[in-house]
Amino acid sequence: MTQTVSLPELTRVSTRIGLLSFGGPAAQIALMQKELVEDRAWLTEDEFLRALSFCMLLPGPEAMQLATYAGWRIHGIKGGLIAGGLFVIPGACVIFLLAALYAVLGAVPLVQALFLGIKATVIVIVLQALWKLAGKALTRRLAWVFAGISFVAIFALALPFPVIVLGAGVMGAVLLVGPALPPVPLPDHGPGLRVAALGLGLWLMPLAVLWAADQTFLLQVGSFFATLAVVTFGGAYAVLAYMTQEVVTGYGWLTTPQMIDALGLAETTPGPLILVTQFVGFLAGLAAQGWGMAFAAATLTLWMTFVPCFIWIFLGAPYLDWIASRPRLTGALAGIIAAVVGVILNLALWFGLHVAFGALTTLKFGPFRIIQPQIESLNVSAVLLTAVAAFLQLRLKLSLPLTLAIMSGAGAAVGMLV
Repeated sequence: MTQTVSLPELTRVSTRIGLLSFGGPAAQIALMQKELVEDRAWLTEDEFLRALSFCMLLPGPEAMQLATYAGWRIHGIKGGLIAGGLFVIPGACVIFLLAALYAVLGAVPLVQALFLGIKATVIVIVLQALWKLAGKALTRRLAWVFAGISFVAIFALALPFPVIVLGAGVMGAVLLVGPALPPVPLPDHGPGLRVAALGLGLWLMPLAVLWAADQTFLLQVGSFFATLAVVTFGGAYAVLAYMTQEVVTGYGWLTTPQMIDALGLAETTPGPLILVTQFVGFLAGLAAQGWGMAFAAATLTLWMTFVPCFIWIFLGAPYLDWIASRPRLTGALAGIIAAVVGVILNLALWFGLHVAFGALTTLKFGPFRIIQPQIESLNVSAVLLTAVAAFLQLRLKLSLPLTLAIMSGAGAAVGMLV
């Protein structure tokens, strides 16, 4: 565990990552790789990739869990709480503001226009990250095959993310066996079990309090999002369909247009996309019992969604070095990392198409489901802004904060002119 990084420095960098983590998991992973591996060398490339593959196996937002792991690796549980918490807090504050504005004004066109420039920048960041990650992770021909199969499986066949990761892990253990390394002792199970017991108790305590207080609505909200937190394998995109069905059809908390707006606004904020649950909780509480209940329900969804992420990391992270000393297990991780490249390519393409086109359809033939943009819905402004962002980042090599500031202003200006 690194001791040369002070807590104030970890806090400063974690705050920076939290404020700049726009664009979903692909961009956020890219940002952390740049900040923690390339710029500061707080983690090695191997440590980062192992941690990424581990986080991809867990339920919940993989980028937030990766940030938590990095903090844990540098400064133990205290560092994990700081890094993971600061990854979520900036976006949560913005969601509170946007949800309140949405409740009063409906959709927020000016905000969406301002963030169009940020989304354009995110496309460039993700493609840069994908290129770097592929160069580091796909060092064997079989790894390229794994990445290609993973992309086709999720993009064209819509296979569940856990199935892809499990399949890649099994095949990697057979075909990508790592070199024999000096064995690492298996960590003591006691600390992990104590962390799990304490964490689970704290996580579920609000539900017990709400049950005792006979707060039926909040208990229903908390129970739903607690369940969601343990089945969200594959991140926010993987669970959106299930959540939308339950929230709109099952509970009737939101309408379908409201859910679409919730996702759109969540995409324009820093932090994990699963913060959309906070927006849903806010609108559900507002419709049920007014503003006080809105803030209570939104705060409850944050707790039920993100506390488990800390539990998974603090419980499982101590075993990563042991796993890395086992050739079969390192092969499994190599297979998962290669599959992750394909998954990130899918996310990058999904995000780019949704930014560049206003309407998408699904082309079906046999088992294949291909996203097809409607050419007439092309957002020329988004394409031009992406080109400008690429020029600023790739040609002028401006810093990311400066590029984001310039592009958000450009997006707002385009929004006012169009």
